[in-house]
This record gives sequence, C-alpha cells and structure tokens, in this order.
Amino acid sequence: MRNGTVTTFVLLGLTDDPQLQVLIFVFLFLTYTLSVTGNLTIITLAFMDPHLKTPMYFFLQNFSFLEISFTSACIPRFLYNIATDDKVITYNACFTQGFFTDLCAVTEFFLLAAMSYDRYVAICKPLHYVTIMSSRVCQILIICCWMAGLCIIIPPFSLALTLKFCDSNMIDHFICDAVPLVKIACSDTWFMEQTVIICAVLTLNMTLTCVVLSYAYIIKTIVRFPSVQQKKKAFSTCSSHLIVVSITYSTCIFIYMNPTAKEAVTINKVVSLLITSISPTLNPFIYTLRNNQVKKAFKDSIKRIALLSTK
Repeated sequence: MRNGTVTTFVLLGLTDDPQLQVLIFVFLFLTYTLSVTGNLTIITLAFMDPHLKTPMYFFLQNFSFLEISFTSACIPRFLYNIATDDKVITYNACFTQGFFTDLCAVTEFFLLAAMSYDRYVAICKPLHYVTIMSSRVCQILIICCWMAGLCIIIPPFSLALTLKFCDSNMIDHFICDAVPLVKIACSDTWFMEQTVIICAVLTLNMTLTCVVLSYAYIIKTIVRFPSVQQKKKAFSTCSSHLIVVSITYSTCIFIYMNPTAKEAVTINKVVSLLITSISPTLNPFIYTLRNNQVKKAFKDSIKRIALLSTK
C-alpha cells in the first residue's frame, strides 16, 4: 500500500470532552452488544427451527450476518480508542477498516433489493414461489450481492490507495471514512471524488429501482385482494423489510446526496454513528417484534433450553 510520508493516522473521534466520551462509550457498548446478540439470535433461530427454513429467513440470516460484520468493522475499534485514549491507527489498519466497512454497507443495499424481490415473488406469484425462489437461486442471489458490492467498491478503493498523505494525518472522524481521508490528502482527489459519487449513485439507483418496482407490483397485487384480512396478512409479511429499507436509504441519501451534510462534518459523524450503531441494533427487533414465526421460534427455543436445564 502507498502512503507517501504518512505511516499512521490519528482518529479524532466525536469529542474531546471526557464526560461525553464516557457516555458515548456506554451507549456504543450497549448498542453493539444488543446488535450482535440480536442478529446472532436470528441467525441461530433460522438454523435451528425447521419452520424458518424458507428463502425469506435465509435472506434475513445473511442480512443479520452482514449487520454483525458491518458494525464489528468499526465500533470495537472506536471503543478501544475511547477506553485507552489511543487514537492512532496504522495506514494498513485504516484502509482495511474502510474496505470492510464499505463492502458490508454496499452489499447490504444489494441484499435489501434481493429481499424485496423475494417479497414480490411471495405475494405476486405465490403458486410459483417455491420453484422460483429455490435454494440454488437464493444462494446465487447472495453471491451476486457480495460480488456486486466488490465491483462497486474496488474502483474508488483502488484510487484511494494511490492517495498521498504528507501534510496532515488527522482524520476528523471516528472511522476511516472516504470523505475525511480525501480532505487530508495532498494529491489530486478530483477523480476519486467523482468515482465515489458515481459508485454511490449507481448503487442507490440500481437497488432503489429494484425495491420501488417490487413494492409497486406488491401494492398493486394487495389492492386487488378481496378481503381486508388478506390485505393485512400480505402487508405484514413485507412491513418489517419496508421499515428497514426506509431507514437505510433515508440515512444514506442524507449523507451522500445532501450538499449541506457534506460540509457539516459534525452532522456527518453523528449520522454515521447512528448508521453503525442504532440501525444494526434496531433491525433484529423490527424483524422479530413484527414477525409471529420468529417470535414462536424464539419461545420454542427458550422452552427447549429450559427443559434441558431441568434434566
């Protein structure tokens, strides 16, 4: 990796106030613990419960794995920085963190698009659902999501590796993000900035188009259902996914498409904190609290554990 004359970076974090740092540490530690526990629970339940051996829960399983990977790529390091007051990160560690954070984030968008297609087939083509969404098709879709994520991040990441840092190594963020890195680079960053914008717009357009089209057909199909009960049941099967999609896309569009947010470093950092901590924590609860099958699987698992412990 090329690094000019800089071998380490200093992550400035969110604040220098010791009291605020304690609050941030406690907050992040709790949200990270809840996020990992909640998402691991979903992964375990989908493996163990035979009623959850469906494409929907296969995708949810992979989504939970992505959430754990995404938050683990940045939050533990930030917790370590606060706890030890050691804000120094090596050049290689910084770019490794940026690579995995961006890969998981971009792959998540493609996975949400794949999940919306799954809901489209389930509601609009229920008789052909098992045939269309076979295990092989689901596996291919997951692989395609990861490959698409790689293809999107490799061009800007390759350009980032050519950046030279010679005047400053202070990153005004709590993670190695592209925007603060570009600001401290002493080489020409115009082409890289344009590449990042193109890749971000391309990802949003491709995945959002898939989501919007899927839900347009879903709503069109649901409206035609004769009874209110059928409409409620059909809507409940995709409401959790729709909530997660709304949260994910709105926060991302705010960061990358809002010119004001680009200039306001503090706002950018706060929104990034919410994306990396709150969203991965909320998602398991959104899916479980609004899903009777998952709640039943969880209760059955608790009963099995209780029975085993009494024997």
